[in-house]
Amino acid sequence: MEAAKIGRSPLTLEGDAFSDELKKDFIERVREKFGQLDLLVYSMAAPVRTDPDTGKTYRSVIKPLGAPVEIKTLDTETGEVFQTTLEPANEEQTAATVAVMGGDDWKRWIDQLADAGVLAPGFRTLNYTYIGSELTWPIYWNGTLGRAKVDLDSKAEAIRGRLGPDAARVVALKAVVTQASSAIPVVPLYGTVLFKVMKQLGLHEGCIEQIDRLFRTRLGKDVALDDAQRIRVDDWELSPEVQTEVSRRWPLLTTETLGELADLGEYKSQFLRLFGFGIDGVDYTQDVDPRVVPD
Repeated sequence: MEAAKIGRSPLTLEGDAFSDELKKDFIERVREKFGQLDLLVYSMAAPVRTDPDTGKTYRSVIKPLGAPVEIKTLDTETGEVFQTTLEPANEEQTAATVAVMGGDDWKRWIDQLADAGVLAPGFRTLNYTYIGSELTWPIYWNGTLGRAKVDLDSKAEAIRGRLGPDAARVVALKAVVTQASSAIPVVPLYGTVLFKVMKQLGLHEGCIEQIDRLFRTRLGKDVALDDAQRIRVDDWELSPEVQTEVSRRWPLLTTETLGELADLGEYKSQFLRLFGFGIDGVDYTQDVDPRVVPD
């Protein structure tokens, strides 16, 4: 509806976003429908990628590096808090994770769009990422995912080298509930505690709220960047008042104390809503035809 107000209509393409075929199709659609692009947000969460040049398929792994890591985690179905040990990745697994989750495909998209002449003057591209706190670093930033994040930063620099000093930015976001994040050990447990603390401090944001804050406050000129030239919208999550309280609660977390110290209900509610469930006023016991949209 908002797009229609300014004479625009959305375009949806289905296919393998890693493939050159979809990129070519997208370029032709852009020429026909929009002419040129002012902004492209690249936000991909996929476990597998086939390299268009070599035909080799890579599978990412979420593992620590160097040595096994014992870490506290959560079964979101049962509410059980328990310790788990994660074995380290080998060099091949680490390289595969970078190939899937690093910045190679992002740069490939931008290069092909630029070569096709469909990028408008002053074009910008954003790539969403997550860095997290020290509580998640053993499996996240200090693991295979962290290696992919470093590659993402290097590809952003390469894009800026071609298109200009503000053309590409990695945007570090706060922890949110996504299908991808729910599969990472420790992250769901950390999220349940974080949500409760940020709610109590009046700082909680969902996906929409933080992206709204990004576009309203972080995309102008002279925006503050970190040492890796990233835009930070995880500043509320990583503020001392939030992290001090999350860290205080962390060693106290057990299956029995979860209800007092964390907010599993909020986590489950957000997860259900990702798939269209958990909506007030909907009778999920009714047999409906998913091909029919009600008036």
